[in-house]
Amino acid sequence: MESVTANNPILPSDPPIWLGVGENRLRLVRAAAERLAALVNMIERAEKSLKLFFYMFEDDRTGRRILDILIAACERGLAVEMMVDSFGSNGTSRSFFDPLIEAGGKFKIFSPRFSTSYFVRNHQKMIIADDCCALIGGFNIADAYFDMAQQNGESLPVGDSWEDLGLEIEGPEVRNLANYYRLLSDWVYRDNGNIRSLQKMVRHWKAGDGQFRWLLGGPSNRLSRWAWAIKKDLENGSRLDLVSAYFSPGQGLLRRIGRISKRGGESRIILPGKTDNAATIGASRLLYGYLLKRHARLFEYHPKRLHTKLVVVDDAVYIGSANFDLRSLYINVEMMLRVEDAAFAGHARSVIDIIHEQTEAITPELHKSRRSFLNRLRWTISYFVVNTLDYSVTRRLNFGIKK
Repeated sequence: MESVTANNPILPSDPPIWLGVGENRLRLVRAAAERLAALVNMIERAEKSLKLFFYMFEDDRTGRRILDILIAACERGLAVEMMVDSFGSNGTSRSFFDPLIEAGGKFKIFSPRFSTSYFVRNHQKMIIADDCCALIGGFNIADAYFDMAQQNGESLPVGDSWEDLGLEIEGPEVRNLANYYRLLSDWVYRDNGNIRSLQKMVRHWKAGDGQFRWLLGGPSNRLSRWAWAIKKDLENGSRLDLVSAYFSPGQGLLRRIGRISKRGGESRIILPGKTDNAATIGASRLLYGYLLKRHARLFEYHPKRLHTKLVVVDDAVYIGSANFDLRSLYINVEMMLRVEDAAFAGHARSVIDIIHEQTEAITPELHKSRRSFLNRLRWTISYFVVNTLDYSVTRRLNFGIKK
C-alpha cells in the first residue's frame, strides 16, 4: 500500500488510493466506473456473508446486474440479506426481488405500510461483506448513479447522471457497522413501522468516541449523534469544506458556519446548480445572502446533478448518506462515518478540489441578480417544503425554479 502523509497530499489527478488510518484501510471512490467496480468486486469476493441497505434500488440495467450477482452469491452458499426503503424504491415492483428470495436470500422493505414512521425515511446506503469490508456513500442502485448509458457508449442527456462519492473501508471498524446493521435488521423484522422502537434504537446506538465514529441520525426529540458531532466541530473549526446535494440547515448550524470566517477561518461550500429536485436548489439559495455576508465561499456545480455528501472540518471527515438539511439531520435514518485523520482529510479535500474545478463561483453580484421578489418567495416556500417532505415527493415540486 502506498504511504500517504499529511505532508504528502494526494494531487487531484492521482488515481484512487488506499490510506491507512489506525488498523483500517480507506479508499474514496468518485468516478462512476470505479464505484461500480468497487461494488461488484465486493459482492463477488465475499466468502461468507453480504448485508445491503439502499434507499433506492431500481429495476434497470444496474439493478438487474447487481441482483444477478447477489443471486449468484446465494447459490455459492453466502448468507445474503438486503433491505430497501419503501419510499425510495416505490418504483420497483416487489416481485423484482423474488428471485433473490427464491435463491435463499433475505429481503425486507423498510416501513412497507402506512404507520407513524411512514414519513421517516431510511436514507442509508451501505454494503457489508464478511463483516470486514464495507462500501458506504450517497449513491443508490440505479443507472444514473453509475453513468450506465455513457459506459455503454450511448448518448446521455445532459443532467441525467449523478456526481457522487463512495468510501470503501477494510478493517476492524467494519464490525461496528455490521453490529448496527443487525440492530436495524432486527427492527425491520420485528417492529417495522413502530416509531417508538426506532427512536429508541437511534437514541441508544453507541457511535464510539475515537478516530472513527459511526454517527446515526434519525427521528428524535433531541439532537442525533450525527447532528451533535457536526455542531461541535463547526463551533471549534477553522476550515470547512462542504459538498452537499441538499443544503438547508437550521439557523443554529448556519450561524456556526458563519462564525468560522469571523474567527479568521475559511469556508468552501459546493452545492448543486443542477439536480432532479429544483426545490432543493431554491432552499439553498435562500441562505446564500447570509453566508456571503459572512465571507463564506459559495460555488454551484453544473456538469452533472450533484449527489455527493462530504464534509471536512479541520482534520475531521464526514462521509455517508446524509445531506446537510433538516431532514437528514433530524428526521431521516442516516449513517455518517466521522474519521479524524490529517492525511485522510487532505485526501478528501483533494477530491473536493476536483469537483471545485468545474464549479461556478456565487458572487454577491450574481446572487443579487437572481434575488427578485418572486425568486425569494419561491426559495422561502422551497426551504419549508424540502425540510418537511421526502425527496421523492419534493422533486415533483419545482415552484418555477430554474435548475
